[in-house]
Amino acid sequence: MRAVPSMTFPSGFLWGTATSAHQTEGGNFNTDWWDFEHSGATRSKESSGDACDSLHRWPEDLDLVKDFNLNTYRFSVEWARIEPAPGEWSNAALDHYRAVAVGCRERGITPLVTLHHFTTPRWMAEDGGWENPQIAERFASYAEKTTAALSGYVDTFATINEPNAMAAVGWIDGRFPPGKQDGAACWTAMENQRAAHRRAVEAIRGAVPDAKVGLTLSMADFQAAPGGEQMVDAARAFMENAYLDACEGDDFLGVQVYTRTVMGPGGPLETHDAPLTQMGYEVWPEALEAVIRRVHDYTAGRLPMIVTENGIGTDDDDIRIDYVTRALRGVHACLDDGIDVRGYCYWSLLDNFEWDDGFGKTFGLVAVDRETFTRTPKPSARWYADVARVGGIRGGES
Repeated sequence: MRAVPSMTFPSGFLWGTATSAHQTEGGNFNTDWWDFEHSGATRSKESSGDACDSLHRWPEDLDLVKDFNLNTYRFSVEWARIEPAPGEWSNAALDHYRAVAVGCRERGITPLVTLHHFTTPRWMAEDGGWENPQIAERFASYAEKTTAALSGYVDTFATINEPNAMAAVGWIDGRFPPGKQDGAACWTAMENQRAAHRRAVEAIRGAVPDAKVGLTLSMADFQAAPGGEQMVDAARAFMENAYLDACEGDDFLGVQVYTRTVMGPGGPLETHDAPLTQMGYEVWPEALEAVIRRVHDYTAGRLPMIVTENGIGTDDDDIRIDYVTRALRGVHACLDDGIDVRGYCYWSLLDNFEWDDGFGKTFGLVAVDRETFTRTPKPSARWYADVARVGGIRGGES
């Protein structure tokens, strides 16, 4: 047990949680990820399948968000459902996502919609995907159509979720579609991602003039061991700065942070004698504060931030509560120093399909039965509900 100081966050702070379409909806078979899952190329031995059946059970999910006193829900819409073939738009899919947005509003929840969360329509992937420069215009067209349909109910949009992670893991590690290990192709994909983001920002602002538009980035607290300073600079330049530069003029940046990466002269160092998450990386919630401060410094404070993902894969809820407490302490310290952080979304609402790790990694505030889809809130959900209710953390013992 240790003392936890009280922390009060500003009025209007966004308290939220997050999901993505492919990880929760189920039956998302018109995407590159569905093909990848069934190709034998992924280390996961299971497909997303029915996932959490949120395509049908979304009202129950929104009821949970409301029950947890949260005022924000970040979810993604699925490009492959909305545009199942080039230039062919599904009014039914647009109606569905509009209904989800309306459902948020009816419950007093602000929807934050992500337009691309790792999945690309099969037809686009077959035409080169993110290596094809035409994707910038195609994505912008999809963004314009979708945001116009959601106008009046959604006013905050993230264009692409973690494009840097998608590129590195898809074209360097080969663990995400297209499953390559090709540095030149990776750089091409990254350039096209940045172009797609800028075109989408223009298209969204044209369709929804009052919209707030940004990008979400996968970030880490890069720290240098002796001799690792140049590797830290290189990692930041490749994974972060190139995208931060592309966010100039955006309304916000979605910061997504889970841990730190310690760099030696040859690259990342293995973690020894430190507690690890289910994902195999270090339990280091202090990374969130470090990254927020770095973004603030790098952008000279011009880019407001929302923590659009932060959380931990663990089956021990006491560890989850401690992790979030420490992460929020860092956010609060940043706010005290005048840094513009507007909200915090815990990843994730549900135990869901964690990409090539399958269903075995449990980030959720809510457990999901794999057969019945029954949702069961964890103690951490009730704890987080209290945080949102009082607008901070009450002092005491942790």
